[in-house]
Amino acid sequence: MARKPRNRTADLALYLYVRFVVCVAQALPPAITYALSDAVAWIVYAVAAGRRRVARENLAAAFPEIANDPAAIERIVRGMFRHIVRAATELILIPRKLTLDTWRRHVVLPNGGLIHAPLLADRAAFIVTGHLGNWELAGISLGLFGYHTHAIARPQDNPHIERFVRRFRQSAGQGIIAKNGEFDQLAAVMRAGGKVALLADQDAGSRGVFVDFFGRPASTHKAIALLAMQYDAVLVVTSVTRERRADFAADPARTPAVGMEPMFYAVTCEDVIDPRDYAGLSRLAAVREITQRYTAALERAIRRHPEQYFWLHRRWKTRPTEKRSARAARRHSQAPPRRVGSDTPGGPGL
Repeated sequence: MARKPRNRTADLALYLYVRFVVCVAQALPPAITYALSDAVAWIVYAVAAGRRRVARENLAAAFPEIANDPAAIERIVRGMFRHIVRAATELILIPRKLTLDTWRRHVVLPNGGLIHAPLLADRAAFIVTGHLGNWELAGISLGLFGYHTHAIARPQDNPHIERFVRRFRQSAGQGIIAKNGEFDQLAAVMRAGGKVALLADQDAGSRGVFVDFFGRPASTHKAIALLAMQYDAVLVVTSVTRERRADFAADPARTPAVGMEPMFYAVTCEDVIDPRDYAGLSRLAAVREITQRYTAALERAIRRHPEQYFWLHRRWKTRPTEKRSARAARRHSQAPPRRVGSDTPGGPGL
């Protein structure tokens, strides 16, 4: 069935509206911008009843200790909506606020050595993160430090917005690999020792490998582990979470009160995984062990900041079934991806 032609007038109108919102947000004083952001978050929370229900169900399953405490769950849900809208607002502000001269006001690397070492090496690396905190900052902040990274991203349907988003990412030192196709480009980047950012916390459907995530089996993409083994690439599991500035200040007494400057994030290395450590295992076992390890690392970060996680995903949508034979599972786990597509998780921004 042929795709319906896009309405070019509607595409242009939407693009102009987005640019107008960006310009207004950048022109207003930060305090007003954040106040408007919180108002939008409250409205979205109020009208998105279906999404609230999904978030509550996910939280009750992930944190059984508060499953019977609706007030505790609701606090996290409200905090999540507020954080998501604020994080999106901060992406608008980043081009003017985050520079080589100002980044220390907004970003801290608690264990930066663990991040810098694999990124400075000639060996290929995947920067693995999840829908936690402000994940777009992973590639942007590394670009400020001189690292050229690539992100796997699904092209926007609106061509004007696609060009706008692509320029934004490229200005931060990121190359773009289209999610649907361009496997040759990904392979070339890996063979050249490149660094590619991936989001690794999405439901992978029936073709995924099931690993433990918050005590429940979650279908998870195998492509990250397969590509790491194929190209001998290390996995740098990273989180980018909103933090209290005072917690990282040399003199907390002289630090502005929490909330005066909301845009303050910690880029933290949660784990560094070397596929060589699993060379003695079968391919199927290595895929499962590597996938479980980075999933556990992401879970630890989420547990520290549950209100900053995107609980709106149906992460446990796919469930294990007895119908799938061990032979079929082994065949899928041993076959390396041949293209960037449904088997390859998206990069930051998806």
